[in-house]
Amino acid sequence: MEKLALVLPGGEIIKNPTGLRSELGTLGGFVSALLPIILVLAGLTLFILLILGGFGILTSAGSPDKMKAAQGKITSAIIGFVIIFISYWIARILEVMLGINILG
Repeated sequence: MEKLALVLPGGEIIKNPTGLRSELGTLGGFVSALLPIILVLAGLTLFILLILGGFGILTSAGSPDKMKAAQGKITSAIIGFVIIFISYWIARILEVMLGINILG
């Protein structure tokens, strides 16, 4: 089965410094190259927001408003990370079901 790909303007197969071939000229290749960076940034953002939320809970001194704001940070961080995590696995499942290489 042939790969489905949208070639971006000026797109071509580019050699990267490691000598491996990557298809950065296609939309799928571009997304595949960006995905690991996005997942790392999402993990770091989750970690930082969890620390800030925990620090907010510790320093709330019993104030319900500060406590609620800190819990909101933690909840939002976890929900955002779960959305990114689920979207990654949906793409993996689609790769298997459709037989195409989405994530490289």
